[in-house]
Amino acid sequence: MRLVHRLSQYQRLYQQLGSAPVNITVVELATLFYCSERHARTLVQQLQEQGWLSWRSHAGRGKRAQLQCLKTPDELRAAHLQRLLQMGDHQGALEMAQLAPQHLQELLSPHLGGQWQEGSPTLRIPYYRTLEKLDPLTLSGRAEQHLVATLYAGLTRFNTGCPQPQPDLAHHWQIGNSGLQWQFFLRSQLRWHNGEPLTGQQLLQTLNRLQQHPRSQPLLSCVQTISLPHTLCIQFDLHTPDYWLAHRLAELPCLMTHPEHPELGAGPFKLALNDPQMVRLEQHPYYHLQHPYLESIEYWITPDLLTSGNDTSCQHPVRITIGQQEELAQALPVQRSMSLGWCYLAINQRRGVLSEAQGQKLLMLIQRSGLLADLPIPNSVITPSHEMLPGWAIPEHQMDEVSLPTRLTLLYHPPVELATLTQALQQLLAQQGCELEVHYYSGKRWQSTEQLAQADLLLADNLIGEAPEATLESWLRRDVLWQGILTEENWQRQQQVLLHIQQVPDQQRRYDLLKTYYQQLMKAAILTPLFHYQYQVNAPPRIQGVTLTAHGWFDFCQAWLPPPLAENE
Repeated sequence: MRLVHRLSQYQRLYQQLGSAPVNITVVELATLFYCSERHARTLVQQLQEQGWLSWRSHAGRGKRAQLQCLKTPDELRAAHLQRLLQMGDHQGALEMAQLAPQHLQELLSPHLGGQWQEGSPTLRIPYYRTLEKLDPLTLSGRAEQHLVATLYAGLTRFNTGCPQPQPDLAHHWQIGNSGLQWQFFLRSQLRWHNGEPLTGQQLLQTLNRLQQHPRSQPLLSCVQTISLPHTLCIQFDLHTPDYWLAHRLAELPCLMTHPEHPELGAGPFKLALNDPQMVRLEQHPYYHLQHPYLESIEYWITPDLLTSGNDTSCQHPVRITIGQQEELAQALPVQRSMSLGWCYLAINQRRGVLSEAQGQKLLMLIQRSGLLADLPIPNSVITPSHEMLPGWAIPEHQMDEVSLPTRLTLLYHPPVELATLTQALQQLLAQQGCELEVHYYSGKRWQSTEQLAQADLLLADNLIGEAPEATLESWLRRDVLWQGILTEENWQRQQQVLLHIQQVPDQQRRYDLLKTYYQQLMKAAILTPLFHYQYQVNAPPRIQGVTLTAHGWFDFCQAWLPPPLAENE
């Protein structure tokens, strides 16, 4: 971009001369610009024509001319950034922002939040870290999960606030042969994000691939064959009934990607730009359900955008503020909710260092010490857990006359609050004569049973989706945690319990059986939820339709921005 280069040259000039008039020769300018005298004259003439500086020359070689810089580099960058954004040149805007990382906040803040650009509502979100690859089969971050659910469609879907799977690519489904046959009837005229017609044969190819992938295979383990008896009908034949199947097909690993171009989906938004500095979503013009109200959504990846004092960024992943810079003083909490998910402590039963009685004592110490309520975490971000789900109470463990081992090893992974918790646990256990050795793993998901075998205690978080019971059943089935910490006998028993539950047609009965099994895990101190997050979205009054999802983001399909008022209104 020639203008970016010209701004860099002007910034060098401004840093040397400032804004006051100075006397200077063409030779000195050529030295400053690292160019020939002829090119220096041309450059100064161009800058003068653009109104950036004034230049009064005097006849004669070597004569001093008077030069004055009329604009600051920041003023020029901000004005040009606005033009680039209005033109839709997002790559150019990013290059402009990178010219002055020390001024990133002042440069970007006026353009973040909700804006109307060229007659279209656009939402810009400054985000504090680089996003993972947006692949339903590999991602682990909470923001990425929300984005993928927006980009891709499944045969079924979960709508915000509704725990039951809803029609998506399939408009209806029916169950036959005592739960062994499921038929999903596809909508006509479905299209991928590139406008290409979406066919049942393509979905069949993708589903056959998902049957083999380690992330999605546990969800489809009871499926014997998948077929296409009609161009608009996908049929699943099962060797064992599975009444969770409609829920499973709405989960992230079972969302439909194009069989040849997996970056293509059929969700309400399409991926228009995916760079390390920016992710841009645009409304899918061929979307088969109700279209979103926003035209586009942009994540500006700005790790250096410090937010102490104005809270304009997602610097804390459970706190989001949206709105234009001049409106932030009016921003109020428009949605606040306690996450159904929680951070948990799990005891490695397979390792055998802690007995059940010792595990119960450890949890009793945590419960009665007030440790969770006193953690130095600001802004009411967390709430100690008393229930796994509403009505699934965490048991109160009794004091037993047992001693803890003299040494325990703990392994934890993000979120960041767990680092604070590990320090408090070390102090608590030291009072009991137990040294806690702590190890950190930077990934957001456990990788293998071998990784887990090195620790007596595991500390992590578990996200709960719109269908809480189905999420918890899926967690037992998919997370390597369980095979890593349960004894072989208990691991095999868990598989039998899950197999029995999935064959129960009555939904409430399935929920009750699942609750009973989780209560057994908690009573044996194998698993204990520790605290929930408090999700919150702040927005100025003019931003409408902000609705929190189960994962703490706001539903991109429901948010909307009123158009700007005319000057005389």
